[in-house]
Amino acid sequence: MIRVLPPCPGPAWQAESVKMVFDAELWLWDARRNDAWVFVTLPASDSEEIRDLAGGQRRGFGSLRVRVTIGASTWSTSIFPDSQAGYVLPVKRPVRVAEGLDVGDVATVTVELVDFTEG
Repeated sequence: MIRVLPPCPGPAWQAESVKMVFDAELWLWDARRNDAWVFVTLPASDSEEIRDLAGGQRRGFGSLRVRVTIGASTWSTSIFPDSQAGYVLPVKRPVRVAEGLDVGDVATVTVELVDFTEG
């Protein structure tokens, strides 16, 4: 479920940020045998809302910039469209190590859309 948060203190022109919080299982992308890329899949309902909000605002590979928090770790990355009409989020090895996560574990994920706001 997407939540629109009140604006942070600052200039009046700042819009509200768009955030979502969900639980997701970490999975291994096996398309590249030499690399261990680990992802979580955003919920279908959130992915649909993101597509509606984003409109044509996309970067390479259809990605959207996000700020992510899992546990005590926060970082900037991108979400990418997948073949099922949703979005996937890469979870970096340093984050997995810091949070004690491995493939198959379920994590609570907070995703904030960076490229645009709703307001």
